[in-house]
Order: sequence, then structure tokens, then C-alpha cells
Amino acid sequence: MGQVLHGCAKTTEAMRRDIQDSKESVMKLARRYSISPNTVIKWKKRDYVHDTPMGPKVKRSTVLTPEEEAVCVAFRKHTLLPLDDCLYSLQEIIPKLTRSSLHRLFQRNGISQLPREEHKIEKKKFKVYPIGYFHIDITEVRTAEGKLHLFVAIDRTSKLAYVELKHIAGKVEASQFLSNLIEVIPYKIEKILTDNGIQFTNRSCDRHAMVHIFDRICMSHSMEHRVTQVNHPWTNGQVERMNRTIQEATVNKYYYKDYEELNKHGS
Repeated sequence: MGQVLHGCAKTTEAMRRDIQDSKESVMKLARRYSISPNTVIKWKKRDYVHDTPMGPKVKRSTVLTPEEEAVCVAFRKHTLLPLDDCLYSLQEIIPKLTRSSLHRLFQRNGISQLPREEHKIEKKKFKVYPIGYFHIDITEVRTAEGKLHLFVAIDRTSKLAYVELKHIAGKVEASQFLSNLIEVIPYKIEKILTDNGIQFTNRSCDRHAMVHIFDRICMSHSMEHRVTQVNHPWTNGQVERMNRTIQEATVNKYYYKDYEELNKHGS
């Protein structure tokens, strides 16, 4: 197989090896190979004859911080999701993330394609729960008028889903959505899982705030309210996937002028 050199190379590996082994003067070797004396000196100082790799010594993203890279890698290894599913979930916490930057990050860390054996070892199933365990989340959708908020709830076991479209995504709207969910579902809701958004729970710094209205509704109906860990969107993966399914069937496929048109299609 022929030797592959970089575009500016004036010496081959055989010439470099001869320069390193030769006892002749620098000027004589330079004249023999029609190269500069500096090139001769350079190869005499080296103990190898191959081209030095170009580019940065430590490869890393120019867009993501080391912490964000670690989150992306941990998400991939934990969930074993395809690239596009990883991108959709991670963009919620890293808005600047792009498909190409995520793909390059996976390639650098050797997880662009996970081995089948690794899939079998690491892939885990959801813990089995009786019906009544709902995942709740909020996602954004857009019409010609602007941004709207889609409240989504899905039962982990029965996969029964409930959706509402709202102009505002605040704690009052989230609490009303929960109340409506309780009225609509034909069986008792035992547990609720949400993220740490202000719509669902108080911030960690709000130590002296009164009990969140969302939590008060849960307590009044004897429901346990659980929240996901910070920067762990895969914990709420079922509703994240439902969000994507709804978007693909509506705003990603059709054009809507306003709230009324989208709401009418959804109902």
C-alpha cells in the first residue's frame, strides 16, 4: 500500500529514516534531498518518521461546555436512544445543541454506534407499576400567531394520555390541568411525576414559600408528587416521547393560523 502524506510534505518516510541514520552534515543532506536545513534538523531530532497529526491535541466541542458534554454522554449511555431522540430530549436543557454537534460528540466518545452486547447489558426496563402513575410535562408548539403551550399527561402503565392547549404555562394553568385530569380519568391517580419547573414545584431557593398550589392539589387527592432530578430528562422519557408524537402529528405536519384552529384539530 502506498504511503499517504499530507499535502505539503517534501520527504517520504524512507528519506526521513535515511536522514536520521546518516552521519553526513546537515547542509549536504539538505542539498541531496532538495529541502531546507531546518527540515533536516527537524527530522534528526525526532525518533519517528510518520506525519504528526494536525488539529487540537484534546478534541472537544467548541459549542458545549465540558459539563454539557458530560450530560449528553451520560444520557446516551443511560437511555441507549437513537441520535434524534437524544437530541429532542437534550434540547430542553441545552437549547444551543444541534444534531451535528451531538453526532460529533458521540463519535469522539465512541458511542456513535453502541455494540449489541452493550445494549443487552445496559438496557433497563421501567419498573412495573399499577395504573394510576401519570407523567406530566409541558412542551411548546407554534402557529402563525405565535407560541402556545401543550400540557401532556400519560399513564406509565395503561398509556392513557390527556392533553390541553393553553396560551400561558404558569403554575395556575398547570394546577388547573391537574384538576381537569383528575376529573377526566376514570380511575384513581396514585402518583404524579413532573420535572422541577416552577409550574409544578417551588424552587430550591424558595425555602420559606408556602406549599405550591400543584402540591396542594396532589395532597388533597392523596396523590404522591415526584419530581425528576435536575438535568435528567430521561427520567420523564415517556411523556417526552408523547410530546414528540403529538408534535409530529400536528404542527410538524400541518399549518395552523391560530389557537382555535390548532385546538379544534387536536380535539
